[in-house]
Amino acid sequence: MTEQSKINRKGAKPGSLFERADQAFGLDRLGGASVPRNLPLARKPAARAKPQSAPASVAPSRVAASEQVDKPVAPQAAPEPTAEPAVTLRGPRLEIDRELLHDAGLIVPEDPVTGLLEEFRIVKRELLADARASSDPTARRILVCSPHPGEGKTYCATNLAIALAAERDVEVVLVDADLLNPSVARRLGIETGEGLMDALSDSRILPEDLVSPTDIDGLFIMQAGTSTSRDSENLTSTRTAEVLDRLTRSAPNRFVIFDTPPALAASPAAELAAYVGQALLVVRADQTGRAALEDARQLLSACPDIKLLLNAAQFSPSGRRFGDYGEREE
Repeated sequence: MTEQSKINRKGAKPGSLFERADQAFGLDRLGGASVPRNLPLARKPAARAKPQSAPASVAPSRVAASEQVDKPVAPQAAPEPTAEPAVTLRGPRLEIDRELLHDAGLIVPEDPVTGLLEEFRIVKRELLADARASSDPTARRILVCSPHPGEGKTYCATNLAIALAAERDVEVVLVDADLLNPSVARRLGIETGEGLMDALSDSRILPEDLVSPTDIDGLFIMQAGTSTSRDSENLTSTRTAEVLDRLTRSAPNRFVIFDTPPALAASPAAELAAYVGQALLVVRADQTGRAALEDARQLLSACPDIKLLLNAAQFSPSGRRFGDYGEREE
């Protein structure tokens, strides 16, 4: 560094060292370049806003948002279809003549228990068990038939209907399907009227309007109705399936018993066999031949379950005899 005491200060211009250097070397020419007039003004950057946390009720958490995106939405179950109610049987109410029942040897509901009632209780138990064990609603349709006239098929059909109607929460429709010789009305002491054949021949007629409740709880009657020369054709038409389905649809405790003509005498028994799930073939002891029994069974083969009922039997191999328990002295 230059020693200051040796510098010749005579004639020196006053000022600091930097001022004198500027005067000697023209340092003022080294100033910065002038700023152009048309240079765009620089904008002042906006102040960065501080992030504010949103309320919990408005901004869901990150986990919740992830669940909403990734979690599949469970489909809503479709409402279960409402079960269709059973058809109400609304024919005119009928009163059964109890004296005629007694005189014909039929079951009288108000009478004491008899051997006849006990026998038909056994018959109905097997029919009930098979109907309830089956998923086919036609198992609740029971055809009662015999090979020949005079073997007791109407007698058995009527007693079976009365015995079955005594079951709790069971409805029984006894249908007189013996179109050539209807006899149910005569046996029960009721006036004849429209019935099965009228519903089959006229699609405008509702079958439930022709099924009458009786003064025997649970027992309903559908008469044969008006017979024509086209009865056989009407029985084999699609209308038959519609009528019978309407009587039993959505009614798991409703049974329909058909009293039909003898199988070897007329065709209705064979034709109705295709619409029932059980058939009761009535044969008379010491009267019905084996050949007639086989022929009748063949005619009813459209029915998947045919049972044999022996009528007017006087001998029991087991010695069992109903109705004498109360007469014994214990």
